[in-house]
Amino acid sequence: MRRVNSHADKVLQTTQSTSAAARSPVAASWSRSANKHGLDPAERRAPERIENSVLHHRRAALEKFLTVSAPRLDLLFSLVGQSGCGVFLTDLGGVILDQRLNEADTSAFESWGLSAGADWSEEREGTNGIGTCLTEQRRVIIHQGEHFFSRNTGMSCIDAPIYDHDGQIVAALDVSSARADQTEAFNRLIAAQVAQTARAIEEANFRAAFPTARIVVAESENAEAATLLAIDNHDLVVGATREARRVFGLDPKAAIVPRPATDILGREDGPTGFEKAERAAVIRAIARADGNVSQAARQLGIGRATLYRRMKRLGLDER
Repeated sequence: MRRVNSHADKVLQTTQSTSAAARSPVAASWSRSANKHGLDPAERRAPERIENSVLHHRRAALEKFLTVSAPRLDLLFSLVGQSGCGVFLTDLGGVILDQRLNEADTSAFESWGLSAGADWSEEREGTNGIGTCLTEQRRVIIHQGEHFFSRNTGMSCIDAPIYDHDGQIVAALDVSSARADQTEAFNRLIAAQVAQTARAIEEANFRAAFPTARIVVAESENAEAATLLAIDNHDLVVGATREARRVFGLDPKAAIVPRPATDILGREDGPTGFEKAERAAVIRAIARADGNVSQAARQLGIGRATLYRRMKRLGLDER
């Protein structure tokens, strides 16, 4: 007869409750893990790792994204690495593609199954930072006993989703720690850094996707999301981040159909205040060019005549 595992018993008891999932996001994830994916919380198998050739293919598919992400991962690791944390970046399937670890901690994380090529989707690993973040498409903290598998209850995982230039979820950013003394308060501090880094990656990836466009930063009540629009030299909006799509009522999934920027941004008195930001950007460009409109237009990536038209619309003269 199998030895009773107290954590596993708690998980299974919760998944059998008809109301627990409605009261708790963790319980809802436990329920998916057991009832939808057929996982056993007492199972001791190691996390699944994909073959190196498959990992190489998955990395190649996101090569530009990984290149943009790398310096931001380095910065995040410089902030959390000395506290025994590892930094991991996955693809949409929950497979770890990149990581930052102290050499002294590498073997410990590998023993937990946290290394490149490991599959941490919720379908495979039940409730965990990476998989649950991707499934629910939101920031999560899965602290120790909130994990589904008993073997993962020594870890704390802090995650944030990352969206691509088309507004679709593309990755999860994870900071994990297997320190027994990791506190929930410390997790919340790390979560702020994870969210900030996820936004920085999303912004850098968006700018890289529209290298010749003018990028306009919008106002949004969601400070944790990148709210950017890409505008071409014809003054057409050709790209929008997920949050920008929400703010301006654009289709959250379909490709952006180019539309005049003025149709989306509205006037200065509009609810977003976008034209104020555009006016400030034009003024800054002219100031940097010491009043030379032609030079300012080159800085903005638009034609001189286009800039004059925009200045007129914004109520600016050559002075």
